[in-house]
Amino acid sequence: MDKIKKAKEIFIKDRYAMVTTGIDIVAVDERYAKCSLKLDERHLNATGHVMGGAIFTLADFVFAVATNFEQPPTVTTVSQISYMGSPKGKVLYGESRLLKDGKRACYYEIDITDDLGNPVAMVSTSGMHI
Repeated sequence: MDKIKKAKEIFIKDRYAMVTTGIDIVAVDERYAKCSLKLDERHLNATGHVMGGAIFTLADFVFAVATNFEQPPTVTTVSQISYMGSPKGKVLYGESRLLKDGKRACYYEIDITDDLGNPVAMVSTSGMHI
């Protein structure tokens, strides 16, 4: 079984991210993940823009996949998002970048871009291995 298929079978249990929100895992490796979110009306706020919570959910899920796929369980301890611009495209991508992985703690950045390459947000997340 390939890694993406295996990851999808594991993380489908995260029903909010994968089922309700519609996030898909597009790449996974050791301490790395890339996920996508095809935008539709359920992701929009009252002003017609993509809701910040949808963007944050994508980043949080990317962190979960990067830190928990074939790894000991890890939980978020601190996460901070900086929104850089509204998406212009129809798909968002979240991609993890490991900054440091220690015995008990890890640090990642998650870049959120749209399918046109526009930067949407940057998330800094710390986790604790449990």
